[in-house]
Amino acid sequence: MSTPIPASREALVAQGPVLLSLDSDAVARVHLNRPESANGMDLALLQALHDVLMRVHGDGRVRAVLLTGEGKNFCAGGDVHTFLSKGESLPDYIRVVTSTLQAVASLLLRLNPPVVCAVQGFAAGGGGMGLVCSSDFVVAADSAKFLAGATRVAMVPDAGVSVTLTQLVGLRKAMEILMLNPVIGAAEALAMGLVTRVVPDDRLATEALALARQLAQGAPAALAHTKRLLWSGMGRGVEAAMPDENQTQAMLSGTADAREGLSAVINKRAPVFKGR
Repeated sequence: MSTPIPASREALVAQGPVLLSLDSDAVARVHLNRPESANGMDLALLQALHDVLMRVHGDGRVRAVLLTGEGKNFCAGGDVHTFLSKGESLPDYIRVVTSTLQAVASLLLRLNPPVVCAVQGFAAGGGGMGLVCSSDFVVAADSAKFLAGATRVAMVPDAGVSVTLTQLVGLRKAMEILMLNPVIGAAEALAMGLVTRVVPDDRLATEALALARQLAQGAPAALAHTKRLLWSGMGRGVEAAMPDENQTQAMLSGTADAREGLSAVINKRAPVFKGR
């Protein structure tokens, strides 16, 4: 998937299975780079993805993340050729791969900046669906397709998908997706709540980047804490979440960004948030 080149971009990881760059507008681009295997996830790719996300996690310049994949498909899930080649030692390999994928999914959920995932072609398996279900926003091309696939190879969903997918689409629909393995088109994915937006194929890169840039212009702390409250709320009751909301609201109200937001509303202008 090719994306528009901004006037200024810093290449942080320029080669390997996962690339990382930072635009001058504070959007970090995380790019899966194994197109020859449809960005299938082997241990090397997962470890590289974890390392890249940790760099993003520790970089205070980043205000939004754009997650993309090279080639015709976003991510075909686990690299089945590698899996099969392990023979009797596959359980040991899967144990490490799954743990690394879980760490990646957790990082996506816990990153302060919001994550926009752009999907072309297939998002399949625990890897593809896992990244989709762990992203904050998902922009899908018209021709995008989604497939769980784990039970087709006598395994189970991972990357937290058994929880995140259920929260996104509901228990009955999650049962259907995870046990019957239908191929889900972009329009259906939008209707069930699996993705945020569907755009024409030739507009995917532009629209996903525009959304990431819009988020990067928001108040960083407010967006980070809203994201945290929403993801953390999955395992809470309403009343259990309220004290955290109250405490966070009081803390944020003392920031310069909050005062700027209030002033902008009163003066009917666009706010300029500086992350303070």
